[in-house]
Formats: sequence, structure tokens, C-alpha cells
Amino acid sequence: MVGPRRLFAIHLFTATGAALALLSVLAAVQGNWRATFVWLGIALIVDGVDGPIARRFRVRERLPKWDGAALDFVIDYTTYVFVPALVVALGLNLSTLLGAVLGVIVAVTGALYFADTRMKQPDNSFRGFPAVWNMAAFVLFALQPPAAIVVLVILALAALTFLPVNFVHPVRVVRWRPLTLAVLAGWLVASAWFLLTDPPLEAGMKALLALTSLYLLSVSGVQQLLRRTESRET
Repeated sequence: MVGPRRLFAIHLFTATGAALALLSVLAAVQGNWRATFVWLGIALIVDGVDGPIARRFRVRERLPKWDGAALDFVIDYTTYVFVPALVVALGLNLSTLLGAVLGVIVAVTGALYFADTRMKQPDNSFRGFPAVWNMAAFVLFALQPPAAIVVLVILALAALTFLPVNFVHPVRVVRWRPLTLAVLAGWLVASAWFLLTDPPLEAGMKALLALTSLYLLSVSGVQQLLRRTESRET
């Protein structure tokens, strides 16, 4: 039986996300955007493994005075929304005013999404754009599209936050999961290539990053349409 101190270490592990968020902000302030995304990437890994560990050891019921879900929400908002909003405001070669406006849009819509009790769907997908602004900001930074495209993408994702369109959870959504995981692996390869090599990103890797991003962005919406079509036919 794992003792309370060791169980609390799981909460401490989750809380390291706050330290990683601070490190990413410090890197951003210094204009070291690659380091910013490296720290956010490590935070993403922590977020991916701390929940299964906590469930494995039943931390919620064995340490009831500490709310791991609340702690996770605090960390997730910081790393998924707030730091990426800073990237949008300062790191995408936008004018000061436009960057600030778009950064505010990211920060506010992301905060509202975290308060949406309808976010989880029966098939384990998300209702509305699930505030993964860390991935969106990274793709925009890596691809460096014109300012007009940046504006359109951010406004579209912000609007999709509130619309009944589904977005995939790559691991938990069962339908097409092998394909989705393969696409996610391609996305990770392109992302790692960008972080480990000198800019600019090669054309082939740009295409891989763009295409895999489009798949991850749209696959659950396509599945949603297919389910509606199938239900009508039956």
C-alpha cells in the first residue's frame, strides 16, 4: 500500500506543470520561442501521464482533502491557454495592437471553455474547440503564415469554442483510433524536427505539420457528420 506522502507526490508531479509554465514564460520574455515550446511540450507530457497515475493509485479517494482535478485545471489553463496567448501576442510577427487583441481573445475564450460543463462527449471527443492553443500557437509559429491567415485561424478557433462541433481526443476516441494515433505521430515528428533543426522548416515538414494538424482539427467533426448520416439512414 502506497502511503499518503507518496500519494501526495503525485500532486506535486502535477504541480510541476506550474514550474514548466513559468519557465516557458521566462523563455518567451527573452524571445527564446523554441525553448518556450520545449517547456510547453514537457508540460503536455506531464499532463498526459499524471491523470492515469492518479487514477491507478486512487488518489482522489485516498487524499480527499486535495482536489487533483482543480489543480489540473489550473495547470492546464496556464499551459494550454495563457502561455500560448502570450506567444500569439508577441511571437507571431504581428503588430503590437493586433497581437494584443488576438492574445486577449485566446485568453478569454480559453477561460470560458474550461468552465463549459458540456465539453466531454459520449464518444470521448470534445464539444467545441478544446482550447489546445498550445498546439495551435505552435503550428502558426512554425509555419509563419501571413498575418491575415493568423487572424482568420485564431478567430475561427475562438468561434468554434462555442459551437457544437466535435474535436478529437487522439487516445480516448475509439473510432479510427489507429489512424488518428499514426497522424499524431506524424505531427510529433514534424514538431520535433522543427524544434531540433535550424529554421525555416523544410517544405516537406511544413506540409506534414499542416496536413496532420488539419486532420486532428477536423476528424471528429467528420465523424460527427457521418453519425448523423448513418442515424438518418437507419
